[in-house]
Amino acid sequence: MNDSPGWASPGSSPSDDQGAGTPQPTPGDGGNAPKWSENQPPAGQWSPPAAPGPAGPPPTPAPAWGGGPYGGGWGRPAAPKPGVIPLRPLGVGEILDGAVSTLRTHWRTVLGVTLTVSVVVQFVETLLQRYVLPRPPEVDPNATPSEQLEQVGESLQATMVATVPSMLLGLIATFIVTALLTFVISRSVLGRPVTLPEVWREARPRLAPLLGLTLLVPLIAVAVVAVGVLPGLLVGSAAGAGLVFLGGVAASIVSVWLLVRFSLAYSALMLERQGVMASLRRSAKLVKGSWWRIFGILLLTALLTLVVALIITLPFTFLAYAVDGDGLSDLFAGKTPEFGWPFLIISGIGAVIASAIMYPISAGVTVLLYVDQRIRREALDLELARAAGVPGYGPGAPGDTTPRS
Repeated sequence: MNDSPGWASPGSSPSDDQGAGTPQPTPGDGGNAPKWSENQPPAGQWSPPAAPGPAGPPPTPAPAWGGGPYGGGWGRPAAPKPGVIPLRPLGVGEILDGAVSTLRTHWRTVLGVTLTVSVVVQFVETLLQRYVLPRPPEVDPNATPSEQLEQVGESLQATMVATVPSMLLGLIATFIVTALLTFVISRSVLGRPVTLPEVWREARPRLAPLLGLTLLVPLIAVAVVAVGVLPGLLVGSAAGAGLVFLGGVAASIVSVWLLVRFSLAYSALMLERQGVMASLRRSAKLVKGSWWRIFGILLLTALLTLVVALIITLPFTFLAYAVDGDGLSDLFAGKTPEFGWPFLIISGIGAVIASAIMYPISAGVTVLLYVDQRIRREALDLELARAAGVPGYGPGAPGDTTPRS
């Protein structure tokens, strides 16, 4: 019995036992092995010699990935590809290519979402930087060691204060982009057209639980880190500093483990209509046994998007420094630069372009990882092929495991 409502169709099998319901290779049957005819074709002849009489029925294709009839032949069987990915277990390159293909295929809808979100977020962040957030204090090189230490502490405090609004805006952007792009990517897997009004209509009922999940997962990570460093803060002195370091490292490792474990919860919540806690349990169930693989793919995606962001934003940053002469002169003089509107606008344009490209790639990889895990564990490829209308995947087709009443 299936525990996955929503996107999970009745024919899916549970993910507790990987491959449950999936045809497995039949072992040899010992003494009942077939007896070969004494008349064999000559060596090197792969096809049987021509013989008179009617030809027999064509052989039935052997079931392949997830039990579906994906073709025969001597090599890897061809999987149907109604959309941006083939319906079989995916490799790392195919997941990344699927995310980029979604951006390329549905670029109007995807860029309509990401550009709007990026522009609004960057506009608010620019106003905060200009009028609200405190400037880092300047460090006096002639100050005494104690004064320099105090100035460094004040500078770190100002930096942390300036980081909090940026993190909150990033969470809001992630929330909106995840809500909309998840359905864009799910439709692109089936090869179906998608429009922004349709995506909004499907995403709107899930916004409240998605907001709760978007806030809960970072709070869990922050709470774990706080628990790790709290003993050292309470002890104080040099021993306390050592405890803070060790506790912080251990807590950071636990936080990364939890974030990867819950990384598929967003897709489960949106596509399976799960609740917040049920989505966390569902993600943990899908990630179980594949933690390192998913961690590696997410880390590779983060590095690639970081490289893309640097390639895009660095030219805009240099141009902004060149246009805003006061900020550049302060930087060379060793002072804390005070950037004007030209710098903020030009650098903001670069940040908007980078975000518009990074958001769909990150969201695409996460959703396709979810699809890949369900294909590997629950034969979701069969259900997707049926939903996409691929010939040979209706009721009664080879490999069909849909319960019938």
